[in-house]
Amino acid sequence: MKVIKRDGRIVNYDGAKIVMAMKKANDEVSPHEQITTQKILDIERFISKSDRSRMQVEEIQDLIEHSLVQEQKYELAKKYIIYRYKHALVRKANTTDESILSLIRNDNKELAEENSNKNTLLASTQRDYIAGEVSRDLTKRVLLPEKIVEAHESGAIHFHDADYFLQPIFNCCLINIGDMLDHGTVINGKLIETPKSFRVACTVTTQIIASVASNQYGGQSVDMIHLGKYLRYSREKFRRKAMKELGDGFNEKQIEQIVTMWTKEELQAGVQTMQYQINTLMTTNGQSPFVTLFLHLDEDDPYREENALIIEEIFRQRYQGIKNEKGVYVTPAFPKLIYVLDENNCLKDGKYDYLTKLAAKCSAKRMYPDYISAKKMRENYEGNVFSCMGCRSFLSPWKDEDGNYKFEGRFNQGVVSLNLPQIALTADGNEEAFWELLAQRLQLCFEALMCRHRALLGVKSDTSPLHWQHGAIARLEKGETIDKLLTGGYSTLSLGYIGVYETTVLMRRCSHTKPEGTEFAYQLMRRLRAAVDRWKAETNIGFALYGTPAESLCYRFARIDQARFGSIKDVTDKGYYTNSYHVDVREPMNAFDKLKFESGFQNLSSGGAISLVEIPNMRNNIEALEAVIQFIYDNIQYAEFNTKSDYCQCCGFDGEILINDDFEWECPQCGNKDHSKMNVVRRTCGYLGENFWNVGKTKEIRSRVIHL
Repeated sequence: MKVIKRDGRIVNYDGAKIVMAMKKANDEVSPHEQITTQKILDIERFISKSDRSRMQVEEIQDLIEHSLVQEQKYELAKKYIIYRYKHALVRKANTTDESILSLIRNDNKELAEENSNKNTLLASTQRDYIAGEVSRDLTKRVLLPEKIVEAHESGAIHFHDADYFLQPIFNCCLINIGDMLDHGTVINGKLIETPKSFRVACTVTTQIIASVASNQYGGQSVDMIHLGKYLRYSREKFRRKAMKELGDGFNEKQIEQIVTMWTKEELQAGVQTMQYQINTLMTTNGQSPFVTLFLHLDEDDPYREENALIIEEIFRQRYQGIKNEKGVYVTPAFPKLIYVLDENNCLKDGKYDYLTKLAAKCSAKRMYPDYISAKKMRENYEGNVFSCMGCRSFLSPWKDEDGNYKFEGRFNQGVVSLNLPQIALTADGNEEAFWELLAQRLQLCFEALMCRHRALLGVKSDTSPLHWQHGAIARLEKGETIDKLLTGGYSTLSLGYIGVYETTVLMRRCSHTKPEGTEFAYQLMRRLRAAVDRWKAETNIGFALYGTPAESLCYRFARIDQARFGSIKDVTDKGYYTNSYHVDVREPMNAFDKLKFESGFQNLSSGGAISLVEIPNMRNNIEALEAVIQFIYDNIQYAEFNTKSDYCQCCGFDGEILINDDFEWECPQCGNKDHSKMNVVRRTCGYLGENFWNVGKTKEIRSRVIHL
């Protein structure tokens, strides 16, 4: 007989545990209320000889209580019930004290590694983490069903952002920046009118970003296409000024040169304002806004030329970097940049190819931008091209009452991720058991996601006026609920997933890049996609399948499974699982083959899909990088580069960071030993991921790496 645990795990029936529990309860009652050891064994035997192949653990406990009552051992039955209740309380015990104290002592490694953008030494960050620990504790003990909590704790699923679940806030969004700039907004009770110049528009945009970020826990994306008109406003203003002040002494050509010079200065100042404000502002959760700038040249945009100038300036300033406290130009963590490749800039003699060449230089030195192929995205999203949200999740196409597609002003309600390798480990190679257990785990994910949805039902627009009343998401009335934005596909709930590669290895004994593995991987992905499509049809809520870089979760799932199942070759022995459908980092495959293979999964994972390519230092071989970018346009919707070169953020050293016999890192130029200020990449010792080393399979180093 198999026993279905509270967290959904299926384990072998163990009668010894039943005997032990009854004996402990038996010892706590008076002798005349006790039952004999033989009777205890009889009860256990009665359960074990049941003709059922599977039983819920709660059903077994109910049978024990019923048997004790039948024996008229009421006090013993009561003691057993109390014993059962006490164990439930232990599972719900308050655990915040040590986690908070370890945070203050700065030895809470789990929190330190959780988010590389939040410095746990800072008082402002610690305050957010302390509040988060309280929220996490209440979420586990009070707000979530016990089976969801146990599934999370056992690594079967991951209930993301439990440290914010206590509050009625959501994950990430596409800010409707065009509406806010064109029609004005209100920040902190103060009216912000439509800007009259590019520089002011940039300032207002960063104020909006910071305020939005302080009232949600995920990332935000801003489509920069809306700023083109404000650059034209500035140019027209400068022309009027030049004609008024210089018209008599200068000819038309000279005036045009002066207007161009003033416009260029305005452009540089505006972009610099955005870059510096985003990197110096601090949100209420103790970090810079997690913001992405979407850079797209639309053929139908009347301000396309102005937007080309804006994109060019953004790349130039990103290429230069920002000075750190030592005066060294370094790569800023934010804003993230996403650059759209289209017919006019895909390096096929397009008008704006020069921008793509500049983007390639920027990628080689600063790793950003990421790249979206407009060609492939139109194939996957009904002809539309739009930004992912800050967390890299994508929205499904949605039309308003006039039949127009709408993406900006929409949001993600929350995420739950599924540990696929654990299902395969539990099934132990039995494919029938695997699919059955997958269905059970998916049901758990659905119930967990619905907890996210229900937590937002009834939320009033007054909880975050900027979001709900003043245009970032909507323009609802005061006191109005946000409920109508939670259904009909306007917003999404995301099902994440980890470890398609490891799952295929366990079930088919090969990588998912091999023909027999590929067939299984696609079958698995189609099951996941069918589940979210079914949930959407049944509930009229937008569900989406979300494949994302989730580095810390890849380690968490693998760590839990290694402790439970032991070290398994090519699965738990690596110390990490691969993201979503990605090819394992150790598998020999060139960039073109990797992108082509992974592109097949992106249309299934339409709620979020990105592919990563590791490249060596390409600053002296930009042509090769351009070849990969051109390949991205023709073959895959969304991809980014990871540059394989060491980098010291303190002094700007770009070479090989020293690693001594004690596995300590040191910059040979400035002597910096702070891991958080270095980017260290692959060595012959066996680099296993962005944040993970396993040296000689005996020692390991984990560190918060600033991703450069």
